[in-house]
Amino acid sequence: MNTMALSWRYLWSRPLGAALNVVLLSLGLSSITFLLLLSFQLDRAFDKDLAGIDAVVGAKGSPMQLILSGVFHIDVPPGNVPLKAVQALKSNPMVAAVIPLSLGDSFQGFRIVGSSPDYVAHYGATFAQGGLWRAPMEVVLGATVAKKLGLHIGGSFVGSHGLGAGGHVHEEDSYTVVGILQATGTVIDRLIVTDTASAWKVHDDHHAEHDDDHAAAESAREVTMALVRYKTPLAAMSFPRWVNATTTMQAASPAFEITKLLSMLGIGTEVLRAFAGVLLLTAGLSVFIALLNAVRERRADLALLRMLGAPPRKIAALLLGEALWLALMSSAMGLAAGQALTLLIAWMLQLDNSLLIGGWAWPPELLWVPALACAVSLAAAVVPTVGAYRVSVLELLQGR
Repeated sequence: MNTMALSWRYLWSRPLGAALNVVLLSLGLSSITFLLLLSFQLDRAFDKDLAGIDAVVGAKGSPMQLILSGVFHIDVPPGNVPLKAVQALKSNPMVAAVIPLSLGDSFQGFRIVGSSPDYVAHYGATFAQGGLWRAPMEVVLGATVAKKLGLHIGGSFVGSHGLGAGGHVHEEDSYTVVGILQATGTVIDRLIVTDTASAWKVHDDHHAEHDDDHAAAESAREVTMALVRYKTPLAAMSFPRWVNATTTMQAASPAFEITKLLSMLGIGTEVLRAFAGVLLLTAGLSVFIALLNAVRERRADLALLRMLGAPPRKIAALLLGEALWLALMSSAMGLAAGQALTLLIAWMLQLDNSLLIGGWAWPPELLWVPALACAVSLAAAVVPTVGAYRVSVLELLQGR
């Protein structure tokens, strides 16, 4: 029987102690796995959704709210701004592109975004079925929306006022599905996109019961915000200041606001990381005690092995083998539990509808999990292994 097979038998000769060590190590490793997955998926979602967006211009209020509502669509926008003011941004020499967004309606929890074809092109989306809208009240569905709602080309639905459930249903204005996008891994997968004129039509018809002057509505057109791309990186210093000082709007920098958001979240992750560290330290101490006791309990077995010709390094390898088995089992359980915890939290909070968090992901950083497990187990096994290596056959036979 080889060394690793004999180590496996020795490990499970004490099933309760072995199971306890595996559980303790797995808990610490699953916490580390969860943190690595959360960090990786958040960074990936932010990088993809923020690509090519240098500033978000909208109503004055909270810059963070403007970014969360305009880029990630997970908050309520601070208000609307005049269409003419947004169009005027295109003539600014610092601006390369402006994409207007009109928010306010949703369908079964998914937001309806009025914009231009540039919004679809910005995320590099291609069509799985159908194509772009050609008239108001035609919509394009993101891949996640189409999958979860089961809508198909030619299907129709009516939106509801507001970005959450329970809003007034616009029964008189029905949308028709004309296109379904391929999955892009970006925020557009979770949106229903239509022409800006669709958003205006729905709200004009809704308010027409009380005010039939559509001409007045035309002259007072508004959008919710605009996504801006700079011509040069130097514009990042002067453009937001110019918007905030000379217009009734505000310009928010996504990079700055997301950095601030992640620093706020960092407090919670530090607490969880400290908790995982305590669990790993406890597990390492438990493994150390278990292996130290194993040397004392197996004196007769170790003496027999030495008398049969096993060198001291063979005895030491048995203990190291037990530590490695613990590390391997704990790594597998910790990785699986961390993935399951990420899926569970994403499902409970419906994060896959708002951020791309959830689903199996295997970033290279997860290689640190088995490496950490081996480091903790082998470190705990050092003292018992050295003791077993140095003990003489005479001392083993005498029971000392």
